[in-house]
Amino acid sequence: MATEIKKVDPGNKKPIPTDYSKLGFGLHFSDHMYLMEYERGRGWHSPRIEPYRPLNLDPAAMVLHYGQEVFEGMKAYRGKDDGVYMFRYLDNLQRLNRSCNRMVIPPIDIEQVGEGLKELVLLDQEWIPKSEGCSLYIRPNVIATDPFLGVRPSETYLFYIIAGPVGAYYPQGFNPVSIFVSDKYVRAVQGGIGEAKTAGNYAASLLAQMEAKEKGFPQVLWLDGKEHKYIEEVGTMNIFFKFGDEVVTSPLTGSILPGITRDSVIQLLRKWGIKVSERLFTIDDVIAGQKDGSLSEAFGSGTAAVISPVGSVHYQGQDYQVADGKTGEISQRLYDHLLSLQYGKGEDEFGWMTRLA
Repeated sequence: MATEIKKVDPGNKKPIPTDYSKLGFGLHFSDHMYLMEYERGRGWHSPRIEPYRPLNLDPAAMVLHYGQEVFEGMKAYRGKDDGVYMFRYLDNLQRLNRSCNRMVIPPIDIEQVGEGLKELVLLDQEWIPKSEGCSLYIRPNVIATDPFLGVRPSETYLFYIIAGPVGAYYPQGFNPVSIFVSDKYVRAVQGGIGEAKTAGNYAASLLAQMEAKEKGFPQVLWLDGKEHKYIEEVGTMNIFFKFGDEVVTSPLTGSILPGITRDSVIQLLRKWGIKVSERLFTIDDVIAGQKDGSLSEAFGSGTAAVISPVGSVHYQGQDYQVADGKTGEISQRLYDHLLSLQYGKGEDEFGWMTRLA
């Protein structure tokens, strides 16, 4: 299906932010959006790009009552030679389909949507900030639209993509953060929907995140939902700890998101000859490593922050500083390398980057 394109009237174009230091994250949205619909018996249809606008939903739309929804997050960059680059966007769309499968939503055609996504980015490329560390954040979303009250999968859906310029996810930039370990609330459990990128996972995290922020912590580190001791992930990131010569992260057992940046980190570390393991480990292991000095580094990984060094962990009323509390060598190396790739400067040995223009 060809994508129909309707451009915004020049008189209705939005002002594009020019002060990149004040972009923030998720505050601004570009002039256009990509949309298509699904109907049972007809499939996905009517792919198009239109001027950005509010959605028109029936008050009984099933997404509003039963939360049948999935989304993704990816970025486009203004990089080397003024080119427009995207990082592993097809992997994001493949993950979207895995989330769709878990939430009983019809899969999208990745090739078709990928082409529509590129058309949207190129149409709104003037919104991509011309500053390293800034980018165009892209949010694909699928929502259930049946006007029906009753617990069953919807028979109609809306898929759309919106985009907007963003700066650093954390106001403090690339500096170590302190994270709060929650042993009171549960975000997800094995067999649930933790591995899907769906709204319910984030709704479940809000109360703990709010309480953590009131105590001065920007993020929550989640423990497993059964025994409340195994490390899982941070609210917006997967998490890595370095004990001795081994970097450890939680395995994909169904309760955490299989991060694209997480996978990139694992591949890079192995290529660099650094031992990395996906295995179960506990908050007690982290504390023991902090006390005996074997814990030398911790960092999060995700599309929004890329790499976020962790300076300390707060658990049951006590702070545990990671090494000297400063950005670790591996965190810095990963951050520098990934940014170099994303802006088209580094050697792309894994074929992760796509240049659109």
